[in-house]
Amino acid sequence: MTMGLPMDPNLADIHVPSGPTSIHQAESFEGLTLQQLIARKDNLEAELKALGAVLDSHGVTMQTSLTTFDGFPRSDIDVAQVRVTRARIVVLRNDWKALMDKIEKGLHEHHAKYQASDEYKNSLNQSQQQPAPIPVPDQTPSAPETPFAKVNSVEPGSPAHEAGLKAGDLIRRFGAAIWSNHERLRKVGEVVSQNLGRPILVKVSRGTGSGAQELDLRLTPRQNWGGRGTLGCHIVPI
Repeated sequence: MTMGLPMDPNLADIHVPSGPTSIHQAESFEGLTLQQLIARKDNLEAELKALGAVLDSHGVTMQTSLTTFDGFPRSDIDVAQVRVTRARIVVLRNDWKALMDKIEKGLHEHHAKYQASDEYKNSLNQSQQQPAPIPVPDQTPSAPETPFAKVNSVEPGSPAHEAGLKAGDLIRRFGAAIWSNHERLRKVGEVVSQNLGRPILVKVSRGTGSGAQELDLRLTPRQNWGGRGTLGCHIVPI
């Protein structure tokens, strides 16, 4: 996969009708319980993946030009459909960010209420009355996250080069993308598109044997750095 312009998650083919597509945040999120907010988040993510599949079916991304070199609408794709789909994706992405903020606040409030409850205080008293567990020496440390991608090349002067990425590095985490959810690197493209100009935590394994290193790097995607794409590196799934 060449890391150029950001990609979007694409799963199922659906048709997006023309017409109004915006979601009013107050109508969707106000007054919802934490469980309802989480369920709404799952629905939003499912719809975003399905909308991404619509773009996939046209062979375009969020950045693909819809006009020819001389400024006319392209005849090989349904330009109106793509525009409506893109607009819907933008709305849902904004809703998703607002929803995640509400969920985070809701979790903090939930934990604060629990810590102030009699149940929590009773559990503390019971734990203090019980003898402390005997520590087990020489416990095996948790295994590092499984690598899911490999860096094939890095352009000099690129954001990837400035972050310290090198050819041959094995990627264990790219923001929220890990081995279990990267979907053939689609999740990586989603992370990049949502974090232009913001640092992303990238965990890599470098080298083999006794000289192997586990590194935590900070990669900030940006445009107009002097080369192609927003990262300036080429990675492939493994």
